[in-house]
Amino acid sequence: MDWLGPEEWRAVALSLQVSFWATLVSLPLGILTAYALARLDFPGKQLLNGIVHLPLILPPVVTGYLLLLGFGTRGPVGGILAEFGIVFAFRWTGAALAAGIMAFPLMVRAIRLSIEAVDPKLEQASSTLGASPAWVFLTVTLPMTLPGIIAGAILAFAKAMGEFGATITFVSNIPGQTRTIPSAIYAFLQVPGGEGSAMKLVTVSVVVAMGALLLSEVISRRVATRIGGA
Repeated sequence: MDWLGPEEWRAVALSLQVSFWATLVSLPLGILTAYALARLDFPGKQLLNGIVHLPLILPPVVTGYLLLLGFGTRGPVGGILAEFGIVFAFRWTGAALAAGIMAFPLMVRAIRLSIEAVDPKLEQASSTLGASPAWVFLTVTLPMTLPGIIAGAILAFAKAMGEFGATITFVSNIPGQTRTIPSAIYAFLQVPGGEGSAMKLVTVSVVVAMGALLLSEVISRRVATRIGGA
């Protein structure tokens, strides 16, 4: 990919960094949330389900603005974190936070469907043998939902790579710091002669998105086959 210039490469590298951390940090919470929605009954379950899926319904700019209000240096959460040197607004970490929140519903949905596909009788059988709920989850539920977890993580990564509205609202479009691929495409289209660079990044985005979808299918099928044959 020598045809990418330095500025374009920085956008690609930053997008990969943001998407990787957005997916990695949100994955444990995504698994726990999916399990709670799939297996547990508790007050406020529907409210939690609504909050999880809210980023899919709200305009991304609204999500970004809410993040700015809450996690900005003067926000209720951001102000406290800033005292410890943790700043999200107008930093790449903020881009990862915004991308992770926007991708979270896709991750949770994929994992939840995988958990719901597990026969509850298998979990009940382990419980009758004296296994604790946590041990049942780790030894029965989690291994059998691994294809869904992998699929959810890859889909979340791809979604994070393409996040624009919430990111640019929360962390702006700073070259080398917060300018991810979508932000770079937008910036290139605003200047004369930038269409060529924009098209290169569009091509990268399409390749990454398609590659993520195909990889998700291949890995999920292979893991499901191994689990089924075990």
